[in-house]
Amino acid sequence: MLENVDLSQAITSEEYKKSIKTLQLELGELQRKAWELKIPIIIVFEGWHASGMGEDINRFILPLDPRGLDFYTMTRPCYEEKLRPFMLRFWSQIPIKGRMAIFDRSWYSRAVIELFGKEKDEKALEKTLEETTYFERQLADDGYLILKFFLHISEKEQKERFKAIKKMDIPLILDEYEGKNGKELDFIEKYDEYLPVVEKILEKTDVPYAPWTIIEANDRNFAVLKIMITVTHAIKTHIEKVTRTPGQQTIKYLDMATVNLPALNGSTLEKTDLSKNLSLKEYRESKKLFQHRLETLQYELFRKKRSVLIIFEGWDAAGKGGDIRRLVEELNPRLYRVVPVGSPNDTEKAHQYLWRFCDAAPMAGHITIFDRSWYGRVLVERVEGLCTEEEWRRAYREINEFEKILADSGVIILKFWLHIDRETQLERFKSRLNDPEKRWKITEDDWRNRNRWEDYKIAADEMLQKTSTLGAPWIIIESRDKRYSRVKVLKTTAETLEKELES
Repeated sequence: MLENVDLSQAITSEEYKKSIKTLQLELGELQRKAWELKIPIIIVFEGWHASGMGEDINRFILPLDPRGLDFYTMTRPCYEEKLRPFMLRFWSQIPIKGRMAIFDRSWYSRAVIELFGKEKDEKALEKTLEETTYFERQLADDGYLILKFFLHISEKEQKERFKAIKKMDIPLILDEYEGKNGKELDFIEKYDEYLPVVEKILEKTDVPYAPWTIIEANDRNFAVLKIMITVTHAIKTHIEKVTRTPGQQTIKYLDMATVNLPALNGSTLEKTDLSKNLSLKEYRESKKLFQHRLETLQYELFRKKRSVLIIFEGWDAAGKGGDIRRLVEELNPRLYRVVPVGSPNDTEKAHQYLWRFCDAAPMAGHITIFDRSWYGRVLVERVEGLCTEEEWRRAYREINEFEKILADSGVIILKFWLHIDRETQLERFKSRLNDPEKRWKITEDDWRNRNRWEDYKIAADEMLQKTSTLGAPWIIIESRDKRYSRVKVLKTTAETLEKELES
């Protein structure tokens, strides 16, 4: 990819001055238009050290309105970032719809430094590049415009610029390029050694929805103009796509809710045996046993730096709160967190839907429990029409990819679906209404959701089928009997953690 780049390309100062003013005005107008249309834009800058990246980025952003711009310089991760899966720190930095985010180095440089590293770990790099394609495709599918630039100079040019920098004798600059004060030396030395790594990254991640543009950076005026021309063209094209009148031809999907299928009674949920129960004595003995085991396991997880993600989904009044309470009853609150998930707020709606869950992902050695989760995309958002059909159908793949990133980083994932029948739900609703201490638990939304029981059952069945994977399988909890439900959650969690810690 880089071997055919013509690094001799250059323009005169007069040619640069003639073109730059027009491009600056156009870029500023396009930024405002993108804000009006709520188009989020991500621009990534990578390249060799001494390629002029800092100066080129500065010239590029001068005509932009800083109120609509987020700028990130990717440096060493902080302590908490190191304790979470690699890609999640970048999820937290994606812009809201309408804003532009510029990355002065990105997940690509960090992957080379942190994962490829001195050991030259090819497998770790390959895995991260795969996760990167998940990340970028999901954002592009959600309407993000992603542009990636690699500033390329020759090895000879780089050496000459290093000599010039040293002659300047400015301490801060010398510290940067000589690796003083703990600076990292990615791409600085061993140009020939890093060249095939850079080539591999560019080739594997150059995709239509997030393309790479190679910038011939020997001449800085040429580099800046090429960056600005590429960005203005891409934003204009994206705006035309967004504002284009939709064609008459659309893909029609079969609406399963309107089809009477005899096989429906053979669904996963229909096959669940809800008669399972425990006596009070069995419940008390088992509860004490497994809670004690979990208390011990929690410290073993912390010692081995293994994190755990537990998701609770299920019918309203199925007992999620009660099961979670018994699960954490004997745990150390410093090492676990319960995250209740409700309707997204305005800021969360302005991001890709997985964004709001990333900061809550467990750190190494900790446990995070979600009381409802990202599965709302294929449940309530699907049934209530809060997202498009294309969005919820796409979400199955996106969720599987997201969970694969977590599982591949060592996170232990347990997903519980708490299942009851419709009659049990009605009994519990009435019980809550009649109990002043529990009346707050019942809302108008609960009754409305109950009226769409069949729609939710179809959605839940499809979710269980399409998102139960080897790394993150679904576990159905028979919850008509609350004692049985609580013990099964405790037992399954304890046995899963023991198995994982032994492996």
